Amino acid sequence: MMKPDNRPTPKTTQEPLSMRHILSTWWPLAVSWLFMALEGPMMSAVVARLAEPRIHLAAWSGIVWPLCLLIESPIIMLLSASTALSRDWDSYRKLRRFMMAAGAILTGLHLAVACTPLYYVVAIQLIGAPAEIIEPARWGLILMTPWTWSIAYRRFNQGAMIRFGHSRAVGIGTVIRLSADGLVLAAGYLIGAIPGIVVASGAIAVGVVSEAVYAGLRVRPVLREQLKPAPPVAQPLTLQNFVEFYTPLALTSLLNMLLQPMVSAALSRMPEALDSLAVWSVLNGFVFLLRSLSYALNEVVIALLDEPRAAENLRRLTVTLSVLTSAVMLMTAATPPGALWFGQISALSPQLTRMAQLGLWILLPIPGLNAFQSWYQGAIVHSRHTRIITEAIAIFLLTNGVVLWAGAVRGETAGLYVGSAAFSVGMLTQTAWLWWRSRPALRTLQSRDAHAGC
Repeated sequence: MMKPDNRPTPKTTQEPLSMRHILSTWWPLAVSWLFMALEGPMMSAVVARLAEPRIHLAAWSGIVWPLCLLIESPIIMLLSASTALSRDWDSYRKLRRFMMAAGAILTGLHLAVACTPLYYVVAIQLIGAPAEIIEPARWGLILMTPWTWSIAYRRFNQGAMIRFGHSRAVGIGTVIRLSADGLVLAAGYLIGAIPGIVVASGAIAVGVVSEAVYAGLRVRPVLREQLKPAPPVAQPLTLQNFVEFYTPLALTSLLNMLLQPMVSAALSRMPEALDSLAVWSVLNGFVFLLRSLSYALNEVVIALLDEPRAAENLRRLTVTLSVLTSAVMLMTAATPPGALWFGQISALSPQLTRMAQLGLWILLPIPGLNAFQSWYQGAIVHSRHTRIITEAIAIFLLTNGVVLWAGAVRGETAGLYVGSAAFSVGMLTQTAWLWWRSRPALRTLQSRDAHAGC
Protein backbone atom coordinates (compact mmCIF):
# COMPACT_ATOMS: atom_id res chain seq x y z
CA MET A 1 0.00 0.00 0.00
CA MET A 2 1.24 3.42 -0.92
CA LYS A 3 1.89 5.78 1.90
CA PRO A 4 -0.13 8.98 1.83
CA ASP A 5 1.69 11.91 0.33
CA ASN A 6 2.21 14.41 3.16
CA ARG A 7 3.63 17.15 0.94
CA PRO A 8 1.50 20.32 0.90
CA THR A 9 -0.72 20.73 -2.11
CA PRO A 10 0.69 23.48 -4.36
CA LYS A 11 -1.35 26.68 -4.36
CA THR A 12 -3.13 27.64 -7.50
CA THR A 13 -1.36 30.55 -9.15
CA GLN A 14 -3.69 33.51 -9.65
CA GLU A 15 -3.52 35.14 -13.03
CA PRO A 16 -2.45 38.78 -12.84
CA LEU A 17 -4.98 41.47 -13.68
CA SER A 18 -4.62 41.86 -17.43
CA MET A 19 -3.54 45.07 -19.08
CA ARG A 20 -6.58 44.74 -21.32
CA HIS A 21 -8.91 44.89 -18.32
CA ILE A 22 -7.02 47.86 -16.87
CA LEU A 23 -7.21 49.73 -20.16
CA SER A 24 -10.92 48.97 -20.54
CA THR A 25 -11.47 50.64 -17.16
CA TRP A 26 -9.03 53.48 -17.76
CA TRP A 27 -9.81 54.67 -21.26
CA PRO A 28 -13.44 55.80 -20.67
CA LEU A 29 -12.27 57.77 -17.64
CA ALA A 30 -9.33 59.16 -19.61
CA VAL A 31 -11.64 60.26 -22.42
CA SER A 32 -13.92 61.83 -19.82
CA TRP A 33 -11.04 63.79 -18.28
CA LEU A 34 -9.74 64.73 -21.74
CA PHE A 35 -13.12 66.04 -22.83
CA MET A 36 -13.44 67.92 -19.55
CA ALA A 37 -9.98 69.38 -20.15
CA LEU A 38 -11.15 70.63 -23.55
CA GLU A 39 -13.65 72.84 -21.72
CA GLY A 40 -10.99 75.40 -20.74
CA PRO A 41 -9.41 75.81 -24.20
CA MET A 42 -12.86 76.03 -25.80
CA MET A 43 -13.89 78.76 -23.39
CA SER A 44 -10.62 80.68 -23.79
CA ALA A 45 -10.80 80.48 -27.60
CA VAL A 46 -14.29 82.01 -27.64
CA VAL A 47 -13.63 84.69 -25.01
CA ALA A 48 -10.41 85.68 -26.83
CA ARG A 49 -12.54 86.47 -29.90
CA LEU A 50 -15.03 88.68 -28.04
CA ALA A 51 -14.66 92.26 -26.85
CA GLU A 52 -11.88 93.10 -24.36
CA PRO A 53 -10.41 89.58 -24.20
CA ARG A 54 -7.54 90.45 -21.85
CA ILE A 55 -9.94 91.74 -19.21
CA HIS A 56 -12.38 88.83 -19.39
CA LEU A 57 -9.72 86.13 -19.56
CA ALA A 58 -8.00 87.74 -16.59
CA ALA A 59 -11.32 88.01 -14.71
CA TRP A 60 -11.89 84.29 -15.23
CA SER A 61 -8.41 83.07 -14.26
CA GLY A 62 -7.77 85.75 -11.65
CA ILE A 63 -10.99 85.64 -9.63
CA VAL A 64 -13.87 83.44 -10.86
CA TRP A 65 -12.10 80.14 -11.43
CA PRO A 66 -9.85 80.26 -8.33
CA LEU A 67 -12.75 81.10 -6.01
CA CYS A 68 -15.05 78.45 -7.51
CA LEU A 69 -12.36 75.81 -7.08
CA LEU A 70 -11.59 76.91 -3.54
CA ILE A 71 -15.25 76.82 -2.45
CA GLU A 72 -15.87 73.39 -3.96
CA SER A 73 -12.62 71.91 -2.64
CA PRO A 74 -14.10 70.04 0.37
CA ILE A 75 -16.28 67.90 -1.92
CA ILE A 76 -14.02 67.39 -4.91
CA MET A 77 -12.55 64.18 -3.43
CA LEU A 78 -16.01 62.59 -3.29
CA LEU A 79 -15.13 60.74 -6.49
CA SER A 80 -12.27 58.90 -4.80
CA ALA A 81 -14.26 58.43 -1.59
CA SER A 82 -17.30 57.03 -3.38
CA THR A 83 -15.16 54.75 -5.55
CA ALA A 84 -13.49 53.37 -2.44
CA LEU A 85 -16.47 53.20 -0.06
CA SER A 86 -19.69 52.69 -2.10
CA ARG A 87 -19.55 48.93 -1.65
CA ASP A 88 -23.03 48.35 -0.22
CA TRP A 89 -26.37 50.19 0.06
CA ASP A 90 -25.88 51.34 3.65
CA SER A 91 -22.51 52.95 2.85
CA TYR A 92 -23.92 54.61 -0.25
CA ARG A 93 -26.85 56.15 1.66
CA LYS A 94 -24.56 57.54 4.35
CA LEU A 95 -22.24 59.04 1.74
CA ARG A 96 -25.23 60.55 -0.07
CA ARG A 97 -26.43 62.32 3.07
CA PHE A 98 -22.99 63.81 3.54
CA MET A 99 -22.83 64.88 -0.11
CA MET A 100 -26.19 66.69 -0.02
CA ALA A 101 -25.42 68.49 3.25
CA ALA A 102 -21.97 69.57 2.09
CA GLY A 103 -23.33 70.72 -1.27
CA ALA A 104 -25.96 72.90 0.40
CA ILE A 105 -23.53 74.49 2.87
CA LEU A 106 -20.88 75.24 0.24
CA THR A 107 -23.43 76.68 -2.19
CA GLY A 108 -24.55 79.04 0.58
CA LEU A 109 -20.92 80.07 1.04
CA HIS A 110 -20.60 80.68 -2.71
CA LEU A 111 -23.64 82.99 -2.66
CA ALA A 112 -22.28 84.82 0.38
CA VAL A 113 -19.02 85.56 -1.44
CA ALA A 114 -20.64 86.48 -4.75
CA CYS A 115 -23.61 88.53 -3.56
CA THR A 116 -22.45 90.43 -0.47
CA PRO A 117 -19.73 92.98 0.29
CA LEU A 118 -17.52 90.03 1.21
CA TYR A 119 -16.75 89.80 -2.49
CA TYR A 120 -14.81 93.07 -2.46
CA VAL A 121 -12.87 92.00 0.60
CA VAL A 122 -11.78 88.83 -1.18
CA ALA A 123 -11.21 90.24 -4.67
CA ILE A 124 -9.59 93.56 -3.76
CA GLN A 125 -7.99 93.16 -0.34
CA LEU A 126 -6.98 89.47 -0.39
CA ILE A 127 -6.36 88.74 -4.08
CA GLY A 128 -5.44 92.31 -5.01
CA ALA A 129 -6.83 91.83 -8.53
CA PRO A 130 -6.43 94.59 -11.13
CA ALA A 131 -9.29 97.11 -10.95
CA GLU A 132 -10.41 96.39 -14.51
CA ILE A 133 -11.52 92.84 -13.71
CA ILE A 134 -13.33 93.35 -10.38
CA GLU A 135 -16.90 93.95 -11.65
CA PRO A 136 -16.81 91.58 -14.65
CA ALA A 137 -15.59 88.80 -12.37
CA ARG A 138 -18.46 89.33 -9.94
CA TRP A 139 -21.03 88.64 -12.65
CA GLY A 140 -19.13 85.50 -13.57
CA LEU A 141 -19.07 84.31 -9.96
CA ILE A 142 -22.83 84.80 -9.60
CA LEU A 143 -23.50 82.78 -12.75
CA MET A 144 -21.33 79.95 -11.41
CA THR A 145 -23.55 79.42 -8.33
CA PRO A 146 -24.79 75.92 -9.42
CA TRP A 147 -21.18 74.74 -9.80
CA THR A 148 -20.40 73.30 -6.35
CA TRP A 149 -23.57 71.30 -5.71
CA SER A 150 -23.57 69.93 -9.26
CA ILE A 151 -19.95 68.81 -8.93
CA ALA A 152 -20.65 67.13 -5.58
CA TYR A 153 -23.68 65.24 -6.91
CA ARG A 154 -21.94 64.22 -10.13
CA ARG A 155 -18.65 63.03 -8.61
CA PHE A 156 -20.41 61.09 -5.85
CA ASN A 157 -22.56 59.11 -8.30
CA GLN A 158 -19.69 58.63 -10.73
CA GLY A 159 -17.72 56.96 -7.94
CA ALA A 160 -20.48 54.38 -7.48
CA MET A 161 -20.57 53.73 -11.22
CA ILE A 162 -16.80 53.23 -11.36
CA ARG A 163 -16.91 50.88 -8.37
CA PHE A 164 -19.43 48.63 -10.16
CA GLY A 165 -17.72 48.64 -13.55
CA HIS A 166 -19.53 51.42 -15.42
CA SER A 167 -16.66 53.77 -16.14
CA ARG A 168 -17.89 54.31 -19.71
CA ALA A 169 -20.93 56.11 -18.35
CA VAL A 170 -18.58 58.72 -16.89
CA GLY A 171 -17.26 59.45 -20.38
CA ILE A 172 -20.77 59.79 -21.77
CA GLY A 173 -21.58 62.30 -19.05
CA THR A 174 -18.57 64.38 -20.00
CA VAL A 175 -19.63 64.38 -23.66
CA ILE A 176 -23.02 65.72 -22.54
CA ARG A 177 -21.29 68.40 -20.46
CA LEU A 178 -18.99 69.40 -23.29
CA SER A 179 -21.90 69.54 -25.75
CA ALA A 180 -23.85 71.85 -23.44
CA ASP A 181 -20.73 74.02 -23.03
CA GLY A 182 -20.31 74.16 -26.79
CA LEU A 183 -23.88 75.23 -27.43
CA VAL A 184 -23.68 78.14 -24.97
CA LEU A 185 -20.23 79.20 -26.22
CA ALA A 186 -21.38 79.04 -29.85
CA ALA A 187 -24.45 81.14 -29.05
CA GLY A 188 -22.32 83.71 -27.22
CA TYR A 189 -19.84 83.88 -30.09
CA LEU A 190 -22.56 84.26 -32.74
CA ILE A 191 -24.42 86.92 -30.78
CA GLY A 192 -21.15 88.75 -30.17
CA ALA A 193 -22.53 91.39 -27.82
CA ILE A 194 -22.54 89.40 -24.57
CA PRO A 195 -19.50 90.03 -22.30
CA GLY A 196 -16.94 87.24 -22.46
CA ILE A 197 -17.07 86.51 -18.74
CA VAL A 198 -20.84 86.00 -18.95
CA VAL A 199 -20.47 83.64 -21.91
CA ALA A 200 -17.70 81.66 -20.18
CA SER A 201 -19.38 81.34 -16.78
CA GLY A 202 -22.77 80.59 -18.29
CA ALA A 203 -21.31 77.84 -20.45
CA ILE A 204 -19.45 76.15 -17.60
CA ALA A 205 -22.49 76.34 -15.30
CA VAL A 206 -24.87 74.86 -17.89
CA GLY A 207 -22.34 72.13 -18.64
CA VAL A 208 -21.89 70.92 -15.05
CA VAL A 209 -25.64 70.96 -14.37
CA SER A 210 -26.27 68.88 -17.53
CA GLU A 211 -23.65 66.33 -16.51
CA ALA A 212 -25.02 66.12 -12.96
CA VAL A 213 -28.53 65.43 -14.26
CA TYR A 214 -27.22 62.65 -16.49
CA ALA A 215 -25.19 61.10 -13.64
CA GLY A 216 -28.26 61.05 -11.39
CA LEU A 217 -30.32 59.26 -14.05
CA ARG A 218 -27.58 56.86 -15.17
CA VAL A 219 -26.72 55.66 -11.65
CA ARG A 220 -30.28 54.47 -10.95
CA PRO A 221 -30.01 51.03 -12.63
CA VAL A 222 -26.59 50.54 -11.00
CA LEU A 223 -28.13 51.18 -7.58
CA ARG A 224 -31.13 48.98 -8.28
CA GLU A 225 -29.39 46.01 -9.87
CA GLN A 226 -25.92 45.97 -8.32
CA LEU A 227 -25.44 48.15 -5.27
CA LYS A 228 -28.64 47.34 -3.35
CA PRO A 229 -28.20 43.55 -3.73
CA ALA A 230 -24.49 43.77 -2.78
CA PRO A 231 -23.69 42.01 0.51
CA PRO A 232 -23.03 44.30 3.48
CA VAL A 233 -19.37 45.06 4.09
CA ALA A 234 -17.70 43.34 7.02
CA GLN A 235 -17.12 46.64 8.82
CA PRO A 236 -20.11 48.99 8.34
CA LEU A 237 -19.29 52.58 7.49
CA THR A 238 -19.62 54.77 10.58
CA LEU A 239 -19.35 58.51 11.00
CA GLN A 240 -16.07 58.11 12.85
CA ASN A 241 -14.30 55.96 10.26
CA PHE A 242 -15.68 58.07 7.42
CA VAL A 243 -14.38 61.24 9.06
CA GLU A 244 -11.00 59.59 9.61
CA PHE A 245 -10.91 58.51 5.97
CA TYR A 246 -12.31 61.63 4.30
CA THR A 247 -10.96 64.51 6.39
CA PRO A 248 -7.40 64.17 5.05
CA LEU A 249 -8.79 63.99 1.50
CA ALA A 250 -10.90 67.12 2.02
CA LEU A 251 -7.93 68.94 3.55
CA THR A 252 -5.82 67.79 0.62
CA SER A 253 -8.28 69.25 -1.85
CA LEU A 254 -8.63 72.46 0.15
CA LEU A 255 -4.87 72.97 0.30
CA ASN A 256 -4.55 72.14 -3.39
CA MET A 257 -7.23 74.63 -4.39
CA LEU A 258 -5.66 77.33 -2.24
CA LEU A 259 -2.97 77.44 -4.90
CA GLN A 260 -5.29 79.08 -7.43
CA PRO A 261 -6.15 82.23 -5.43
CA MET A 262 -2.58 82.28 -4.10
CA VAL A 263 -1.20 82.36 -7.66
CA SER A 264 -3.76 85.00 -8.66
CA ALA A 265 -2.76 87.18 -5.71
CA ALA A 266 0.94 86.76 -6.50
CA LEU A 267 0.60 87.41 -10.24
CA SER A 268 -1.51 90.49 -9.50
CA ARG A 269 1.44 91.94 -7.56
CA MET A 270 4.14 91.21 -10.15
CA PRO A 271 5.14 92.90 -13.42
CA GLU A 272 2.77 92.49 -16.41
CA ALA A 273 -0.07 91.45 -14.11
CA LEU A 274 -2.99 91.69 -16.55
CA ASP A 275 -1.11 89.89 -19.34
CA SER A 276 0.09 87.18 -16.96
CA LEU A 277 -3.41 86.51 -15.62
CA ALA A 278 -4.83 86.37 -19.15
CA VAL A 279 -2.15 83.94 -20.40
CA TRP A 280 -2.25 81.83 -17.22
CA SER A 281 -5.79 80.73 -18.06
CA VAL A 282 -4.86 79.62 -21.59
CA LEU A 283 -1.57 77.98 -20.58
CA ASN A 284 -3.14 76.04 -17.72
CA GLY A 285 -5.89 74.89 -20.07
CA PHE A 286 -3.37 73.35 -22.45
CA VAL A 287 -1.29 71.68 -19.73
CA PHE A 288 -4.47 70.30 -18.18
CA LEU A 289 -5.21 68.54 -21.49
CA LEU A 290 -2.10 66.41 -21.05
CA ARG A 291 -2.53 65.99 -17.29
CA SER A 292 -6.10 64.75 -17.79
CA LEU A 293 -4.98 61.33 -19.04
CA SER A 294 -3.15 60.72 -15.77
CA TYR A 295 -5.94 62.01 -13.55
CA ALA A 296 -8.06 59.08 -14.72
CA LEU A 297 -5.38 56.70 -13.47
CA ASN A 298 -6.03 57.65 -9.83
CA GLU A 299 -9.56 56.19 -9.75
CA VAL A 300 -8.45 53.15 -11.76
CA VAL A 301 -5.73 52.34 -9.22
CA ILE A 302 -8.18 52.74 -6.31
CA ALA A 303 -10.79 50.53 -7.98
CA LEU A 304 -8.49 47.76 -9.26
CA LEU A 305 -5.78 47.29 -6.63
CA ASP A 306 -8.04 44.79 -4.86
CA GLU A 307 -7.67 42.50 -7.88
CA PRO A 308 -4.99 39.79 -7.76
CA ARG A 309 -1.51 40.85 -8.90
CA ALA A 310 -2.78 44.18 -10.23
CA ALA A 311 0.15 46.37 -9.16
CA GLU A 312 2.58 45.25 -11.86
CA ASN A 313 0.46 46.27 -14.83
CA LEU A 314 -0.87 49.40 -13.13
CA ARG A 315 2.72 50.52 -12.58
CA ARG A 316 3.49 49.76 -16.23
CA LEU A 317 0.59 51.94 -17.36
CA THR A 318 1.88 54.72 -15.10
CA VAL A 319 5.32 54.72 -16.72
CA THR A 320 3.79 54.62 -20.22
CA LEU A 321 1.54 57.60 -19.51
CA SER A 322 4.42 59.57 -18.01
CA VAL A 323 6.63 59.04 -21.05
CA LEU A 324 3.91 59.71 -23.64
CA THR A 325 2.53 62.89 -22.06
CA SER A 326 6.03 64.28 -21.48
CA ALA A 327 6.92 63.60 -25.13
CA VAL A 328 3.82 65.43 -26.38
CA MET A 329 4.57 68.37 -24.08
CA LEU A 330 8.15 68.57 -25.37
CA MET A 331 7.08 68.37 -29.00
CA THR A 332 4.53 71.14 -28.51
CA ALA A 333 7.05 73.41 -26.80
CA ALA A 334 9.83 72.79 -29.34
CA THR A 335 7.91 72.78 -32.65
CA PRO A 336 5.56 75.15 -34.55
CA PRO A 337 2.31 73.53 -33.29
CA GLY A 338 2.84 75.36 -29.99
CA ALA A 339 2.64 78.75 -31.69
CA LEU A 340 -0.34 77.51 -33.71
CA TRP A 341 -2.20 76.46 -30.58
CA PHE A 342 -1.70 79.70 -28.69
CA GLY A 343 -1.73 82.13 -31.62
CA GLN A 344 -4.41 80.70 -33.88
CA ILE A 345 -6.61 78.32 -31.90
CA SER A 346 -6.51 80.29 -28.63
CA ALA A 347 -6.40 83.62 -30.51
CA LEU A 348 -3.78 85.24 -28.30
CA SER A 349 -1.93 88.29 -29.56
CA PRO A 350 1.69 87.77 -30.75
CA GLN A 351 3.03 89.16 -27.46
CA LEU A 352 0.83 86.89 -25.33
CA THR A 353 1.64 83.92 -27.57
CA ARG A 354 5.36 84.39 -26.90
CA MET A 355 4.67 84.53 -23.17
CA ALA A 356 2.65 81.32 -23.34
CA GLN A 357 5.33 79.45 -25.29
CA LEU A 358 8.05 80.35 -22.78
CA GLY A 359 5.75 79.41 -19.91
CA LEU A 360 5.20 76.02 -21.56
CA TRP A 361 8.94 75.27 -21.37
CA ILE A 362 8.93 76.05 -17.66
CA LEU A 363 5.94 73.73 -17.11
CA LEU A 364 7.54 70.89 -19.08
CA PRO A 365 7.85 68.37 -16.17
CA ILE A 366 4.20 68.62 -15.08
CA PRO A 367 2.42 65.92 -17.19
CA GLY A 368 5.02 63.24 -16.48
CA LEU A 369 5.01 63.94 -12.75
CA ASN A 370 1.21 63.85 -12.73
CA ALA A 371 1.16 60.20 -13.84
CA PHE A 372 3.37 59.10 -10.95
CA GLN A 373 1.36 61.16 -8.48
CA SER A 374 -1.82 59.32 -9.52
CA TRP A 375 -0.12 55.96 -9.01
CA TYR A 376 1.28 56.83 -5.58
CA GLN A 377 -1.95 58.50 -4.42
CA GLY A 378 -4.08 55.60 -5.60
CA ALA A 379 -1.93 53.14 -3.64
CA ILE A 380 -2.11 55.37 -0.55
CA VAL A 381 -5.92 55.76 -0.72
CA HIS A 382 -6.21 51.99 -1.19
CA SER A 383 -4.20 51.52 2.01
CA ARG A 384 -6.52 54.02 3.79
CA HIS A 385 -3.57 56.17 4.98
CA THR A 386 -5.02 59.29 3.39
CA ARG A 387 -3.21 61.70 5.73
CA ILE A 388 -0.09 61.17 3.62
CA ILE A 389 -1.76 62.87 0.66
CA THR A 390 -2.49 65.91 2.83
CA GLU A 391 1.18 66.04 3.81
CA ALA A 392 2.21 65.99 0.15
CA ILE A 393 -0.17 68.79 -0.79
CA ALA A 394 1.04 70.88 2.15
CA ILE A 395 4.62 70.49 0.88
CA PHE A 396 3.46 71.41 -2.63
CA LEU A 397 1.70 74.52 -1.35
CA LEU A 398 4.63 75.56 0.83
CA THR A 399 7.08 75.20 -2.06
CA ASN A 400 4.83 77.20 -4.35
CA GLY A 401 4.40 79.88 -1.73
CA VAL A 402 8.14 80.31 -1.23
CA VAL A 403 8.82 80.67 -4.97
CA LEU A 404 5.86 83.03 -5.50
CA TRP A 405 6.88 85.13 -2.49
CA ALA A 406 10.45 85.40 -3.78
CA GLY A 407 9.18 86.45 -7.20
CA ALA A 408 6.88 89.09 -5.74
CA VAL A 409 9.61 90.50 -3.48
CA ARG A 410 12.13 90.60 -6.30
CA GLY A 411 9.57 92.19 -8.63
CA GLU A 412 11.67 91.89 -11.80
CA THR A 413 10.16 88.93 -13.63
CA ALA A 414 6.72 88.70 -15.25
CA GLY A 415 4.29 86.90 -12.97
CA LEU A 416 3.50 84.21 -15.55
CA TYR A 417 7.06 82.87 -15.48
CA VAL A 418 7.31 82.94 -11.69
CA GLY A 419 3.96 81.18 -11.37
CA SER A 420 5.01 78.50 -13.86
CA ALA A 421 8.31 77.92 -12.06
CA ALA A 422 6.55 77.70 -8.68
CA PHE A 423 4.11 75.14 -10.07
CA SER A 424 6.85 72.92 -11.53
CA VAL A 425 9.05 72.99 -8.41
CA GLY A 426 6.02 72.34 -6.21
CA MET A 427 4.95 69.34 -8.30
CA LEU A 428 8.47 67.91 -8.07
CA THR A 429 8.59 68.12 -4.27
CA GLN A 430 5.05 66.76 -3.95
CA THR A 431 5.83 63.74 -6.15
CA ALA A 432 9.02 63.03 -4.23
CA TRP A 433 7.14 63.03 -0.91
CA LEU A 434 4.37 60.77 -2.27
CA TRP A 435 6.99 58.33 -3.53
CA TRP A 436 8.76 58.26 -0.16
CA ARG A 437 5.59 57.86 1.91
CA SER A 438 3.90 55.33 -0.41
CA ARG A 439 6.73 52.80 -0.13
CA PRO A 440 5.15 50.81 2.75
CA ALA A 441 1.86 50.50 0.84
CA LEU A 442 3.69 49.47 -2.34
CA ARG A 443 5.78 46.90 -0.44
CA THR A 444 2.57 45.43 0.99
CA LEU A 445 1.13 45.14 -2.49
CA GLN A 446 4.29 43.50 -3.79
CA SER A 447 4.23 40.97 -0.94
CA ARG A 448 0.55 40.20 -1.55
CA ASP A 449 1.07 39.74 -5.27
CA ALA A 450 4.13 37.56 -4.73
CA HIS A 451 2.11 35.34 -2.42
CA ALA A 452 -0.73 35.18 -4.94
CA GLY A 453 1.72 34.09 -7.62
CA CYS A 454 3.10 31.19 -5.58
